[in-house]
Amino acid sequence: MTDLRIEPLTSGSPDALLADWQHAHNTIVPAASARLSLDDVRERAGRNVLEVAYEGDVLVGCTTVRRPREDGTATVIARVLPEHRGRGLGTALYERGLAAARGLGARSFETVLLASNTAGLRFAERAGFTVEVDRYQLDGDPADCVWVELRLA
Repeated sequence: MTDLRIEPLTSGSPDALLADWQHAHNTIVPAASARLSLDDVRERAGRNVLEVAYEGDVLVGCTTVRRPREDGTATVIARVLPEHRGRGLGTALYERGLAAARGLGARSFETVLLASNTAGLRFAERAGFTVEVDRYQLDGDPADCVWVELRLA
């Protein structure tokens, strides 16, 4: 990994940054129910901690940190585009997300991903997300589109 550059997003971020986060998210999460428009990303940037990651000037991924719920649990999601995986970028993004969640007062951590994302599930397990909280489908998703919510043990 070289020259990792992270750009935090807000609802007022330039459209180009929001579009890069949108592209990474929609590429990695192809479920129809999860596809986000630029306006969706802008709205999420106003309520979540979103970052877009570049290696030099090349988009490599994005992160989402959902603020802690009343029970102190935050959701941390690191996404790396397929062509950039296996080089430590996911670990770097995940660690940033975890630190951001802690900074928001989180005391426990969850992540969510598609059950079909076997590489993502293996990554989450290696990071300690070994407690399955829930499996569910969103309206409009096909039968093979199952979401898995995991908690950090």
